[in-house]
Amino acid sequence: MIGRVRRTPIPAGAVVALLGVLVALLGPGAGSAQAADYRYWSFWKGGADGWAFQQVGPTGNVPADGAVDGWRFVLSPDGGQDAPRPSLPADFSAICANTAPSGGHKRVAVVLDFGTAKDAPNGEQPAEARSVCASVPSAANSAEVLAAVAAPLRYDSGGLLCAIAGYPRAGCGEQVAAGSNSGAASGGSADKGDGGPDVGVIAGVGAVALLGVGALWQARRRRTR
Repeated sequence: MIGRVRRTPIPAGAVVALLGVLVALLGPGAGSAQAADYRYWSFWKGGADGWAFQQVGPTGNVPADGAVDGWRFVLSPDGGQDAPRPSLPADFSAICANTAPSGGHKRVAVVLDFGTAKDAPNGEQPAEARSVCASVPSAANSAEVLAAVAAPLRYDSGGLLCAIAGYPRAGCGEQVAAGSNSGAASGGSADKGDGGPDVGVIAGVGAVALLGVGALWQARRRRTR
């Protein structure tokens, strides 16, 4: 008669050793995501208190006569209100001082800030920031206002504004490694190229660790028979 198998617990040291191998293979960056910046044209609304981030896109915003639209090309991780603001003042009276009102049209001041050399893609140099007054039909939205004073504009297939006055020549909201001004884009969305270990590597190493634990258990079991 075969006796009952006595299951001996796996020594804690063996488990710790296997976990140590797992951590070493994954490396110190396991589970951590690399921060990323994005290059894009940010959209702002000017007022008496300065600049405020626009909550709607240019096609959905219809500025009134006397409004100030601001645009700033940035390299920023935020994509919102904490991005750098236009560097020129939102002063409608000064910008549109030489543009007379006309029937059926409105005047909208437009501030264009092309950003800094650090913001620029490789091989490109930002133009000087400038302000211009647009005289457009009363129903014009901010995209039409911009087209009247800063052509050519470039959009991607999803309607995202990529370039104003031809700047930049290429790219559209691309991801760039944080702290880098090299112009190297990830070529993907924020959930790709995050610097963490590949899911396949994690799964493979985990499987190796489990096999190792299983082998130790089987060895201990045979010795107790």
